[in-house]
Amino acid sequence: MKSFDLRSDTLTLPSKDMRKAMYLADVGDDVYAEDPTVNKLQDLAAKITGKRAALFVSSGSMGNLIPLYINAGKGGEILTQKNSHIIHYELSSVSALAGAMPVAVEGERGILTPAELEKHLRPDIYYMPRVKMVEIENSHNKEGGTCYKLNELKAVSDFARKNTLKIHMDGARLFNASEATGIPVKKICSHVDTVTFCLSKGLGAPVGSMLCGSEKFIAEARRVRKMLGGGMRQVGVLAAAGIYALENNIKRLRIDHANAKLLAETLAEVSWAEIDPGNVETNILYFSTGERKAETVVASLAKKGILSSALDSNSIRFVTHLGISEEDTQEICKILKGI
Repeated sequence: MKSFDLRSDTLTLPSKDMRKAMYLADVGDDVYAEDPTVNKLQDLAAKITGKRAALFVSSGSMGNLIPLYINAGKGGEILTQKNSHIIHYELSSVSALAGAMPVAVEGERGILTPAELEKHLRPDIYYMPRVKMVEIENSHNKEGGTCYKLNELKAVSDFARKNTLKIHMDGARLFNASEATGIPVKKICSHVDTVTFCLSKGLGAPVGSMLCGSEKFIAEARRVRKMLGGGMRQVGVLAAAGIYALENNIKRLRIDHANAKLLAETLAEVSWAEIDPGNVETNILYFSTGERKAETVVASLAKKGILSSALDSNSIRFVTHLGISEEDTQEICKILKGI
């Protein structure tokens, strides 16, 4: 029986052409900034995001931690949506390693607003912590792949500038957000000081994320990366996969979005799932199992060859990716209708 893995887009595998690019990569010592393929990748990431410089890091968690470490500092507060990745899925590194405090802010669909952010600003009294940063997530994982509209992004950016706050974007799925909204990546990134995006999710590379910002910031980020144990040597073999991903796998993300929408429409028709397909914006969808336990439904789906994740007692996540073709999606829909 063929299986269809919808647990995450982190499960993508490098294609034959990507593996060939990795095999042929020129390499050097990246700690000395002498790996030509890494340097090419960093230049490409900076150009795509419209930033002055970029740094190849081993993971998205590291890519988020470094700007929080540099720009919030010990004892600073970071305003972030209550379901953000940095609160739920990064092992409290913002506090344990950066020494800063994440402040959970309300935000419908995972989107922050000036009105909600304003509630968490503090008076300038010496015994109170100081808000130093705003962190946004685009697209938003735990809220179901939702994206900032341009006016929403600008509003948060204007708020940060007005209050002299740095703003970082966890753009793990930045290109999904751009494809879904039609907002160019450079335009999105123009509203933030720093941005991290992942190469190893929908873009299909095996490892790595990019951290982008000013030249001064990236110079300091390189130091902090080394301190965290993230200095890498002949890592061009991995950077080559990232270059291939950026040059070949961005536009096809719209296929993942269409597949997710089709799955949502199918789930809306079955008796054991509850979902509004209109809420599906990118490649992530959540659906309710009603009175049924999510773990029970996950087990039933697995017996039919569909692998998924239970997010709580009655909620399941599907994530489409380049490992799930349009034909696969049609087959999955047939299975879902037959359960």
